[in-house]
Amino acid sequence: MIQIQDEERKALSRYIHASSAIALDESKGYLIEGRLGALVEEMGCRSYGELLARAQSEATGVTRRRIIDAITTGETLFFRDSSPFELLRNKILPELIDRRSRSGGNRPIRIWSAACSSGQEAYSIGIVLKELLGDPYRYGVRLLGTDISDHAVARASRGVYNRVEIERGLSGAALSKYFVQVAEGWRIRDEIRGLASFRTLNLAQDFTSLGRFDLILCRNVAIYFNEQDKTSLFHRIGNTLESDGYLIIGAMESLGNTCPEFESSRHMRSVYYTLKGGGVR
Repeated sequence: MIQIQDEERKALSRYIHASSAIALDESKGYLIEGRLGALVEEMGCRSYGELLARAQSEATGVTRRRIIDAITTGETLFFRDSSPFELLRNKILPELIDRRSRSGGNRPIRIWSAACSSGQEAYSIGIVLKELLGDPYRYGVRLLGTDISDHAVARASRGVYNRVEIERGLSGAALSKYFVQVAEGWRIRDEIRGLASFRTLNLAQDFTSLGRFDLILCRNVAIYFNEQDKTSLFHRIGNTLESDGYLIIGAMESLGNTCPEFESSRHMRSVYYTLKGGGVR
């Protein structure tokens, strides 16, 4: 196996940060060798430096995307950290539906699963919507999943999962009710699949074109950002959130004093964030 040199690791860290805002300091340097080693050999490169040079000179961007795909291959499963989904079921979604009903408006409820990986979070939300509302389409619910990885977004769009992925977080009852067996594993049923759309998106770049959202889940992605990039990300998320909307981040994350436009609230075992002065508690 080709060994990475210290200067190559530093150069790749700078390139990855510039491309994705993912900060890989020396304590995370092992991820570069661990996740890019197979790519170096597959692409016939003689060194990690050659892989980087190819990514920097290539007009198509294929190598850059493959590097980002490899680095951002993340941990995900259905109903990961169950508390946020109980929060959606018992507080946030009922409040959004009630608020929309009282206003008499026809504006759809828009939900964004940022850093959705291969789609498990988005489809878990879809299942909650189906169980809670019966017919989410009647309420104009629209669910968007985005990820920086083209490969992850393609997998999410297909909605097909193998046995290991299915067994991680999904009950037998949910499997039989919301999935159909296919040659490659299990595919999410169309009634859930139709709620969601997916697209490739780099959270380090401008995303105002997405419009505004009533609920944003951005979990376990900013832990890879430095403080400056993290503050920038959540400031821009705040600008994308409806004034009475909700933000859910990872269980081990906190906005603390870095994002003063948000305030935290607790419901049962879960913490969620709203914009100060937005009228939501």
